[in-house]
Amino acid sequence: MNPTQNYIELFRDNRTLVEHGSAGVMNSMRDAALKGLELYGLPHKGLEEYLHTDVSAWFEPDWGMNLARLEMPVDLAQAFKCSVPNLSTQLYFLANDIFASSDTAAKNQLPEGVIAGSLKEAAAQHPELVSQFYGKLADMEKPGIAAVNTLFAQDGFLLYVPDGVVLEKPLQLITLLSSKVDLMVNRRILVILGRASQAKLLLCDHALVANRYLTTQVAEVFAGEGSTFQLYDLEETHYANRRISELYVNQDADSNVEIDYVTLHNGQTRNTVLSTLSGRGARLSLNGIATIDKEQHVDNMTFVDHRQSDCISNELFKYVLDDSASGAFAGKVLVRHGAQHTESRQTNRNICLTRQARMFTQPQLEIYADDVKCSHGATVGQLDEKAMFYMRQRGIPESEARMMLMQAFVGEVIGRVSLEPLRDRLNRLVEKRFRGELTQCEGCRACR
Repeated sequence: MNPTQNYIELFRDNRTLVEHGSAGVMNSMRDAALKGLELYGLPHKGLEEYLHTDVSAWFEPDWGMNLARLEMPVDLAQAFKCSVPNLSTQLYFLANDIFASSDTAAKNQLPEGVIAGSLKEAAAQHPELVSQFYGKLADMEKPGIAAVNTLFAQDGFLLYVPDGVVLEKPLQLITLLSSKVDLMVNRRILVILGRASQAKLLLCDHALVANRYLTTQVAEVFAGEGSTFQLYDLEETHYANRRISELYVNQDADSNVEIDYVTLHNGQTRNTVLSTLSGRGARLSLNGIATIDKEQHVDNMTFVDHRQSDCISNELFKYVLDDSASGAFAGKVLVRHGAQHTESRQTNRNICLTRQARMFTQPQLEIYADDVKCSHGATVGQLDEKAMFYMRQRGIPESEARMMLMQAFVGEVIGRVSLEPLRDRLNRLVEKRFRGELTQCEGCRACR
């Protein structure tokens, strides 16, 4: 039996259990997800979008799944210390794919009308709100993870910010992977921003033990007219982790969205971003860093859809690959008819430190409007030998010179991070990574 059929049968055999551990709004989408999985299956390497990442192999093992919602106790205070000092955040936790109530979350002070916490609980308490948005962007009519995630996700995180409300403090959602067996984790994130609202959300993935994990994450972001949203996604796990995520973003007029992906340590990762600029004057900043070695693999695929005039998108992804690591970047910008005065720039820069490292890059532009400013480009190379020679001539040891050049290379991306304390911390974490001092997740005491 192929993996797709395995998951179909698993859901059919356990549907009552899955739905009992979730909420009505989430359950209402499972029939559509089942149909999508039956028709289109799981992603596989034969598809152009997955040419360099054999995601289908990730689903072949007999993963455990906590469908019965058994408690997997994690002492949040003992297991985790925030690795971003001086960043005053509202802290929330997911234990694998279950929202974890904590004293910290209970003390969070939120403006009136803001909802932040368990998606399952929010769907039960505010079904009219959640049903308007849940599953409305995630595309289940194609090979991908939206269908399988929608089938099995029972909980996740919801952030709702009403019109005109500004969240001064960033929210930080920390996912702690912990299990005595190899585990598949299916989590869902839903962000709804009203008109002229503002919010910042930092997602952190950490692993407490060295078991194998397969994580699927589907996130849907609705940025209302004139809203501002910053999303930072930081992965610090280990070599046995497999992560596949899909982020869907819809931007209304004059909204401003910043998205930053940082992969510091992982096993194999596939991130997909599908952003639609559906309102005039929308702005998108989309950035990413991957620092990988050994046989790690990171694949980022982006699709930016300019549907209205006067929109701006700017993408910058940089990879540093050592040993036998491999990476892939595929980015496409579509400028539709009538989307005049579009400005779009897409850049991918990569450094391979060894002959064994491999990088595949494919930037694309598809333009159907004549009054636009669009550009794209990609490079794959090595460290600047002239700069290395210059630094060695001034007495800087080779290892230190290499580290400084690598840090400067990714510094351009880190410099785009709007949240200053996070920007400072990322500089320190990246330096530790290049020095070989960051072998696993920085924030978990179990990893020290």
